[in-house]
Amino acid sequence: MIIIVGPTAVGKSRLALHLAQYFPVEIIGADSRQIYRYMDIGTNKPSPAERASVPHHVIDVVEPDEDFSLAMYHQLANEALKAIRQKDKLPLMVGGSGLYVWSLVEGWKIPQVPPNQQLRRQLEARAEQEGSQSLYQELQDIDPAAAAKINPGNTRRIIRALEIYDATGQPSSQLRRKEAPDFPILLIGLTQERSELYRRIDWRVDKMIQRGLVEEVEQLLKKGYSPSLPSMSGIGYKQIVQFLRGEMTLPHAIDKIKYETHRLARHQYAWFRLSDSRIHWFDTSESEAKGNSATLNKVKGLVDGFIS
Repeated sequence: MIIIVGPTAVGKSRLALHLAQYFPVEIIGADSRQIYRYMDIGTNKPSPAERASVPHHVIDVVEPDEDFSLAMYHQLANEALKAIRQKDKLPLMVGGSGLYVWSLVEGWKIPQVPPNQQLRRQLEARAEQEGSQSLYQELQDIDPAAAAKINPGNTRRIIRALEIYDATGQPSSQLRRKEAPDFPILLIGLTQERSELYRRIDWRVDKMIQRGLVEEVEQLLKKGYSPSLPSMSGIGYKQIVQFLRGEMTLPHAIDKIKYETHRLARHQYAWFRLSDSRIHWFDTSESEAKGNSATLNKVKGLVDGFIS
């Protein structure tokens, strides 16, 4: 399997589509937002034409109000891997969700604990009243290893860890064993000088607005999807909902989307470290300076060597 990782807007999907012109690949998504149907513009989902040219898997798999877990992602990704191999094709995973990528690369064994909606509502109410830090402190007390890997502000992941402990009586960190896959993996990382990456992010946000992000969010609300859903809390959707509610102007919402996306890119570098020797890094700034074929030719050579 080949995996392309890196921060948002760095050009991962573009590279994957280029590689599909030279190698018999099918693409597996590793994006925690592109799993939702009807959320196309704000997640920068591959276009219908791109998806017609190369089969894509684990995209548009749940409704915006349906639960989705890491265990579900594993099941779908592994089913896709099997189906692609049966066709003698090469699986090419693309995405910036570090949790999805590393859980597959390192072979995490995910606890099969179904959602407990009643407990979730109770914990969500506590987070509203006391702040997420209260839940995070509880998690630190019962499972410090899991807490160390979760951002204190990520209420959803904190609740999931507490949910697993409630169901099993064991810390989730102890239930998550690792068993490396029995097939070779090539990890390709794309990076870019920070100011240039931010410029690309800002350009892409402006394009999303032009393509109809506001209208997309309006349609989701008309379909009855609550702004409190995890799917609607994603960058772009949350800010446009605030604009539609009159809580901020559209220019302010756009600035907030850009700011939060810059922060997301920094967080992704914590998942995919430039010092990680498992990842073959390529700087796309060099490609843009010398022409778009510069990085592609280097990556093609690397892939040729990997599959030969």
